Amino acid sequence: MLLASPAASQVVPGILGFLVVAAMGVMLYFLLRSMNKQLRKVVPDPAWREEARKLQAQAQEDDSPIG
Repeated sequence: MLLASPAASQVVPGILGFLVVAAMGVMLYFLLRSMNKQLRKVVPDPAWREEARKLQAQAQEDDSPIG
């Protein structure tokens, strides 16, 4: 029977498995480094957002009943 052979229970990933996992780790390192570089370029609070807040506040003041 092929499934009960002792050689089948001693299968190990070997050097190829290690190299694949190591290569994935190296790629992940460079991917995260690149992502951090791009995220540092993002402006925390863009100017258009502040302008929109001012316009919204002004619109609410104009719509509110006075007196």
